[in-house]
Amino acid sequence: MSSEAYSLFLPDAAATEALGARLAARLPARAVVYLEGDLGAGKSTLARALLRALGVAGRIRSPTYTLVERYPVPGGEAAHLDLYRLGDAAELDFLALDELADAARLWLVEWPERGAGHLPPADLVLGLRLEGEGRQARLEPRSALGRQWLAAFREGGPGG
Repeated sequence: MSSEAYSLFLPDAAATEALGARLAARLPARAVVYLEGDLGAGKSTLARALLRALGVAGRIRSPTYTLVERYPVPGGEAAHLDLYRLGDAAELDFLALDELADAARLWLVEWPERGAGHLPPADLVLGLRLEGEGRQARLEPRSALGRQWLAAFREGGPGG
């Protein structure tokens, strides 16, 4: 783990949702977040919470079968990608990700390793793993923007 990484325990789904809201409150103008963790670790719960906190109303669909779902948010668009069912990273070439890169304020990418070489680099890698009844979250910046975002997040304290 990078010395810049930040870890916290999320005892329940409400804590996972609060993490998403805290990240949304400090979201930079543009960001790419890789969401890592096993099935059931809470990646989609976190993504939905972050999107909801950014003002996405209505149903937030899982991109498990569509690979990408796009949502209007203040300042642009958010894209939630779930690459679990991707057979080959080259399949991403058919999703108009170049167009998405121009419009997206936020990328949330689940299973990013399956799209290696076809995705923008991460600003923040957010890893989730089951731990007892809760989850352990690890936030690791991968760019200067990610470091600034994480610093703002940490300064905000536990409640936001």
